[in-house]
Amino acid sequence: MALSLFDVTVAGYLQTTGAIAGVLEKGRAHCAETGADSADLLTTRLAPDMLPLTFQIWSVRHHSLGAIDGCKAGVFAPPPPMPDHDYAGWQGVLAETREALTKITAAEVEALEGRDMVFQLGEMKMPFTAENFLLSFSLPNFYFHAATTYDILRMKGVKLGKRDFMGSMRMKR
Repeated sequence: MALSLFDVTVAGYLQTTGAIAGVLEKGRAHCAETGADSADLLTTRLAPDMLPLTFQIWSVRHHSLGAIDGCKAGVFAPPPPMPDHDYAGWQGVLAETREALTKITAAEVEALEGRDMVFQLGEMKMPFTAENFLLSFSLPNFYFHAATTYDILRMKGVKLGKRDFMGSMRMKR
């Protein structure tokens, strides 16, 4: 069986965004159970020079749905300014992302193969094919920000394990 670009991108995005939705829900439950402030979670960083939880969630969106949109448009840039949400609002951002991802068809993604696209940061332009951009740039960023989301909540005492990060696996039926 050959893997398709859809299988390694959108199907994986859905698995991991589903897992991160569950991780965020456990974060919400942790706050309700312990009296911890969910606003504190949103501003938490793993290290002083890293961006907070809100940016990690925003980047999960940007490097999944935004990456596919960028490949369709032929250009991908850093994410737009983040909205100002409370914890439930950030859970909503992830839910909206997942909903939009479910509407992307395999045919749409496969049609991107071989297309030129550019990552643009100011005047700097990095040329890619759509599949090389997705596989070598966006997917590593997507998983980095998803793992960092998990790590921040785990560091703050949310009871999480590896299965929480893995999400629903695509087992043989």
